[in-house]
Amino acid sequence: MQRYFLTNEQDEQNIIFSKEDIHHIRRVMRMKEGDHVYAVFPDGRAAVVVLSSVTDTSVSAKVEEWLAQSSELPVEVVLACGLVKGDKFDYIIQKGTELGAAGFVPFEAERSIVKWDLKKGAKKIERWQKIAKEAAEQSHRNRIPAVAEPMSVTQIIEHGNMFDVKLFAYEETAKSGEMPAFYEAVSGLASGGRMLAVTGPEGGFSEKEAAQLRGAGFIPCALGPRILRAETAPLYVLSAVSFYLELKR
Repeated sequence: MQRYFLTNEQDEQNIIFSKEDIHHIRRVMRMKEGDHVYAVFPDGRAAVVVLSSVTDTSVSAKVEEWLAQSSELPVEVVLACGLVKGDKFDYIIQKGTELGAAGFVPFEAERSIVKWDLKKGAKKIERWQKIAKEAAEQSHRNRIPAVAEPMSVTQIIEHGNMFDVKLFAYEETAKSGEMPAFYEAVSGLASGGRMLAVTGPEGGFSEKEAAQLRGAGFIPCALGPRILRAETAPLYVLSAVSFYLELKR
């Protein structure tokens, strides 16, 4: 069943869909009155709704059944990722959303090959947010992860003050064989906790950046004994958190 996120406060008996969703319901899915879809309200509640009216210009529905179960991770994991080449950041956002990320923060690291273009930045953020929305619908999320504007390492450090656990994936830690830090960080997360996981660009973190992060209380972590690509590391973090907190019993 198709899933749609509602953007405004809604009357449960007269739900109004956005123009984009109206087009998708009518032209792509070719739905009609009486068909059912999932609707996610701005507060994160989800329901099965029945389409009560489908016209050329509007689609309305009413709640038939509220869904008690949520597909969200029991903790909030925000990924701060160094800017990467090509469409790799698109991939991180799409797959990261499917895996349960609460948000994404791009940053321009010293070794980032890609430099942020201020003129094109707004359109890029808009595209990334659209990718997150579509991935959230596909994976039946109860929330759409927010994509922030790029930050500096200094701003990432300040942002970290809002989190219970903050770490960064550091390949030098993996090379030295120090493996327990990531496990301890994840196992120490209580339900409702917040984690900020920072991963570098293709060239990794510079020694200066690693020192800054470590000095600000970010835990340097190895993500296993292998060196992961920039687009793989954030997805490993989410997969491990999901396994430990959702599947491990």
